[in-house]
Amino acid sequence: MIVEGASAPRDLKTVEIEADLVVVGGGLSGVCAAIAAAREGLKVALVQDRPVLGGNASSEVRLWILGATSHGGNNNRFAREGGIINELLLENQFRNPGGNPVIFDSIVQDWVSREQNLTVLVNTQVFHAVTTDNRVREIHAFNSQNSTMYRLSGAFFADSSGDGILVHMSGAAYRMGAEKAEEFDEPMAPGNNYGELLGHSMYFYTKDVGHPVDYVAPDFALKDVPSLIPRYRRFRTTEQGCSLWWIEWGGRLDTIHQSEEIKVELQKIVYGVWNYIKNSGEFPEAANLALEWIGTIPGKRESRRAEGDYILRQQDIVRQIVHEDDVCHGGWSIDLHPADGVYGDADGCNQFHAKGVYGIPFRCMYSRNIENLFTNGRLLSASHVAFGSSRVMATSSTVGQAIGTAAALCVKAGVLPRDVAKPEYLPTLKLSLSRAGHYVPRYDALVDGNLAHAAKITVSSSLALSGLAHDRGYKQLTASYAELLPGRTDIDNVIHVPVRAARSTELNVELKIAEKPENHTPETLVSAVSLPLDAGEQTVAIPLPKLAQAQYVFVCFMENPDVEIGLSSECITGLVAVKKGGLDKVSTTARQEAPSELGVDSFDFWVPERRPGGANIAFDADHPLHVFDAANLTSGPLRPTSAPNAWMADRADTAPEVKLGFETPILARKLILYLDCDYDHPLESVQYRHHDRVMPLLVHDATISVNGRVVAEIRDNRNPVLAVDLSEERQIDSLSLRLANRQGHAVSLLGLRVE
Repeated sequence: MIVEGASAPRDLKTVEIEADLVVVGGGLSGVCAAIAAAREGLKVALVQDRPVLGGNASSEVRLWILGATSHGGNNNRFAREGGIINELLLENQFRNPGGNPVIFDSIVQDWVSREQNLTVLVNTQVFHAVTTDNRVREIHAFNSQNSTMYRLSGAFFADSSGDGILVHMSGAAYRMGAEKAEEFDEPMAPGNNYGELLGHSMYFYTKDVGHPVDYVAPDFALKDVPSLIPRYRRFRTTEQGCSLWWIEWGGRLDTIHQSEEIKVELQKIVYGVWNYIKNSGEFPEAANLALEWIGTIPGKRESRRAEGDYILRQQDIVRQIVHEDDVCHGGWSIDLHPADGVYGDADGCNQFHAKGVYGIPFRCMYSRNIENLFTNGRLLSASHVAFGSSRVMATSSTVGQAIGTAAALCVKAGVLPRDVAKPEYLPTLKLSLSRAGHYVPRYDALVDGNLAHAAKITVSSSLALSGLAHDRGYKQLTASYAELLPGRTDIDNVIHVPVRAARSTELNVELKIAEKPENHTPETLVSAVSLPLDAGEQTVAIPLPKLAQAQYVFVCFMENPDVEIGLSSECITGLVAVKKGGLDKVSTTARQEAPSELGVDSFDFWVPERRPGGANIAFDADHPLHVFDAANLTSGPLRPTSAPNAWMADRADTAPEVKLGFETPILARKLILYLDCDYDHPLESVQYRHHDRVMPLLVHDATISVNGRVVAEIRDNRNPVLAVDLSEERQIDSLSLRLANRQGHAVSLLGLRVE
């Protein structure tokens, strides 16, 4: 029993924590920063003001996680983010196929709990920063649940808080709102009528309870929805959660200091919208629906943006400008929202895509005037226009991993964040990120420090792709379809495609390539043929001229409803079929028509169909495609780009094996394998039910031997990167990798490292 008598005023319990890196903000960008730094050996503290981690992706807000794949609705093929966020999404795909946001919370908690170097403080609000000599020295925070004050000191700090509480209190330079168009020559910069800030959103979930249920709205609920919400006809009983992202408001207010007023108005709107759906008589199908959940906090889109040594801008995205210090990639559209939100007449957003992914420079990831402060997530150094793309969570998560990894480099080398952008340290950062499965644009992740280059590598077989079996029926050409094939630079080729015609007609086939070899927007016509068809089944021959450089060629079968093309069930790394058309959640039309004055390109969308519906187009080739050779194991990006960049075993190989023989024995710490986790497939964390629990082309089982002795047996793998500890091995003369795919597909590896 505790009895406290009268006393002098008491102080709160205070706990002091010292860390190498203190991360403020436990959204996904902060989580990825903290995990990355902890894995690199730093002592890390992660301070989160909410009871759960994950930010807008958590069960408190329930927004889907997206990035460069853009729901699969743009031309960014093989663009899903790698690294830690990829681990989380793949695990969510396996554990949580129904997209339950509460389950995703538990996955994030699992991931941080595994890191012994990481201390996590939830329900803990930072309220004070001590800054001297342009460096943050410590921060003070309070946890109302355990009535404890925390004083956290560190060599480096990262502001991942979204609203930039540490940026603000430390004295770091920042911006809020939209720049004038002339500052960065950004034609998309909005004027006052459109507004300078994106608003907040609040979501709700409903449930069919199997019997009629009444709803009595609270007094504060919005009245007369049809007269106040111009887009009220868009409401559907089949849509809930973040599918109603356009229930947005607050862009005309201070999105930080007036956030509570914005929340109250959004609550008013949401309850009013549900009252309209239940009680207006316009939705009889809503009779058995009950209101199951409404967010208690809004999801925030925009507030402060830090100023780094470089400010990302419109041209970086649209022109895909290359920076030497690009360490992450983005690919979401430039997605700006009108400040009036749900009460405005304008469309809920204006999205304009680039023709491919763009790089994000490291110079955008730290404060230009506070020397030891990293900034990530929504605080990335970007203009308002560029922020319209960089703000999404999957992109922000990769930036988080980059700064966490950079912080480790700073600690170990005794340098500041600004130094990491210099040529002396930048290669080390790129290598460290790539080693962990993070994608660094235009970087060969398999060269530097890879002892496998000293080995003679032999494989049991390599796939010479002579075609794809016609074993999945036909697809009617109600739209134009294309197969992406790796183009040959050495020889002209011919492919033979099975087709079926309802009557005598003509099939037009166009061969197109992208202007930039790493892009996947078919814009340059290489050749075209018109093929006469008789009624019935037949095979057509399509010439494939050799290309000037290695890149994908789009074999485009142009729309003709009288024609069907043969399909294949085979999955091959880097091969995908696409359809000319829009995706409702991204673009309602098949073409982006951009007004010339906006400085954005106009082009066609060619998008894949999700499994189980998606299938490659069947063909036979006169000359096999030799693009899956063993040389790919030790060179190239760790995903398809301008080529598949993978080794694949022959489809008939029942015991695929990779052997490395070293003429001079080596000492090594680990073997790392990089697997095909289908970087083309978006992995939304909620709302979507993904067909696969485990990606089809992953290596599911692996047996690793050193000098003929088994040292590791991996079963039921679902991870994109496999690391095998070799530190116990004295001398390594040979390595053997026996690999298996349990779904009946050819074994595929994107690369390997021996370190």
